[in-house]
Amino acid sequence: MDQCNYCVVFEDYTKNHYIKTFRKKYSDKVWGVTQDAIKEMCGRIDNLYSTNLVDRILQKENCVLCKLDFSVAKTKESPKSSGNRCILLVDESLRSVRVLLVYSKNDVRGNHETQWWKAEVFGEYDDVRQIFK
Repeated sequence: MDQCNYCVVFEDYTKNHYIKTFRKKYSDKVWGVTQDAIKEMCGRIDNLYSTNLVDRILQKENCVLCKLDFSVAKTKESPKSSGNRCILLVDESLRSVRVLLVYSKNDVRGNHETQWWKAEVFGEYDDVRQIFK
């Protein structure tokens, strides 16, 4: 399939917090290429479900909370080994993907990555918490 079939939105929370870290660590140009690649991948999220890049964490009705592994452009790292992740809310009925968090494993506080990002997501996004409560 050549065109995106999901609308992709990067939430303000992740733009203002974790993406800032990526912009500082890598140039705006490199991060821009990376963000465009993430958007393209998420636009075809249904094709990624069968790969090892996406883990479906929670599902309720038409909404799926997923974790996407990605690598930053020009780093020559694999998405899995890079330690970079996106947390996505996929609404299959609206054909939309909300990028809730973009983070590196270095951003994780504590020893449990999943507990950390769930606390971040459910603490920041009331609507997402309501879907999966």
